[in-house]
Amino acid sequence: MNKNHMKKLFALLLAAAAMLTFTSVAQTCGTGKASQKIESFEIVTLRLSGMRFTTEYEIVMKGKDAEVVEYAIRYNKNEDKRVPERQTVCSADKILKLLNDCELVSWDGFHGKHPKDVKDGIMFSLQATVNGDRKIRAEGSENFPKHFRELRDGLHAILSQK
Repeated sequence: MNKNHMKKLFALLLAAAAMLTFTSVAQTCGTGKASQKIESFEIVTLRLSGMRFTTEYEIVMKGKDAEVVEYAIRYNKNEDKRVPERQTVCSADKILKLLNDCELVSWDGFHGKHPKDVKDGIMFSLQATVNGDRKIRAEGSENFPKHFRELRDGLHAILSQK
């Protein structure tokens, strides 16, 4: 092989590696833009599952307020049953601030693969409809998007307020 062919082949391989890296980063880190703000939401559902529990948080916008409900998922023979554990109503602005502080838009498309050699752990899935009809979907298993814990802790704080 001559030098020109080697240079072309090297450039082609370099371009292919760059494309694979970009695709991998986009799938791992989400494809949304963190700078894009959520102005409104219709519903946000966050489900957490472990070895002995499944909890689902549901946030629904109701005018200027938001209803936040924590459900325990009870397994039955034929179907899962959502049992409300805690619920509260707070201002929608408080939820919007939490969602934007956690850069929820950037989660869209996140798929956190389960780490090798981890035998169990927590799985999550998120579905949200924001800004009219924008859908955000994310999922992972012991591999979470940036600010995941802040969102979970923020929901616990909101639900714990009397």
